[in-house]
Amino acid sequence: MPSPRPIELHAASPARPVRSQASARTLTYAQAINEALAQAMELCEDVVVLGQLVDYKSGVFGTTTGLVERFGFARVRDVPVAESLMTSAAIGLAVAGLRPVLVHQRLDFMLYSMDAITNWLALWRFKSNGRSNVPVTIRAIVGKGWGQGPQHSKSLHAWFAHLPGIRVAMPSTAYDAKGLLLEAIFGEDPTIIIEHRSLFSMSDTVLAEPYRVRFGRAMIRRSGRDVTMVAMGVMVPQALRVAVQLAKEGVEVEVIDLRTVSPWDHAAVCQSVGRTRRLVVADPSWRSGSVAAEIIATVCEQMGPRLVAPPARVCLPDSHTPMSMVLEEQYYPSDAAMAQAIRAVVGPLESRHG
Repeated sequence: MPSPRPIELHAASPARPVRSQASARTLTYAQAINEALAQAMELCEDVVVLGQLVDYKSGVFGTTTGLVERFGFARVRDVPVAESLMTSAAIGLAVAGLRPVLVHQRLDFMLYSMDAITNWLALWRFKSNGRSNVPVTIRAIVGKGWGQGPQHSKSLHAWFAHLPGIRVAMPSTAYDAKGLLLEAIFGEDPTIIIEHRSLFSMSDTVLAEPYRVRFGRAMIRRSGRDVTMVAMGVMVPQALRVAVQLAKEGVEVEVIDLRTVSPWDHAAVCQSVGRTRRLVVADPSWRSGSVAAEIIATVCEQMGPRLVAPPARVCLPDSHTPMSMVLEEQYYPSDAAMAQAIRAVVGPLESRHG
């Protein structure tokens, strides 16, 4: 069957503030995801949602609440606890002409789907010589806090970004959660969207109408001249908090929200580093083999002689997440640790400019 027909939506401009839009209002991250799904299903009858408990009132932390009442059980499907089966089923639905949105409540258990993702989803367009697409969108939720432990807290975006043929997004705001999800659903490439559970209650201004946030376009969340801080996902709000704190000390941090890690915005990052000549990357995953390492390597390859200080990474230690909440607080980088990493790269005031 031919690939589904693309749906054209308004493309949101990264340079235009949301608050200037008349239709903007405040939603939580979870509400924005719910609205994106509802609008996608209204726009196109080929959009279906499947996953464990997506048809329950709780609606996967509220992100699918009310969908089954509006669109019926044929389009909002609860599935068995069989992650490989549900991912393979989503691929089959896409091949048949639908646009499935698959919800994995825990990214950790999505690992049972690695054969389907690695050997089928990522390869499909390549093996068909570009004649067939599989527009599957996978929502993968990462736990954090309240003693989640090592089986519920892995953010494996670097793994998936390593695969050609898969797009990977890490929205940090409600606005991007909606726009990136709609971009994924109505795009032609398989996409994995990493959602941190701790972001679900955070609020932002969100446009009422459907819109798309394009992949590979980073956003400068805060301007600064002393150091570029590239952050992704759950570490973006933390980077902004630290930037406000350091501004009181006279350190101006430019915070870039990467938004997507495959593709990622090389140009925006390098342009910022070209101005500040210093780089710190905040990545909510293990230090070794991280997206942070890839960003630093790319910047050093392209701009090495222009840097005035070695780049730094703020990542998780190369260890599994402890179950104890007390130990968990030590495991995740604190605001103080992030601030200290930035201070070390920036150096004393008299050495920053000139």
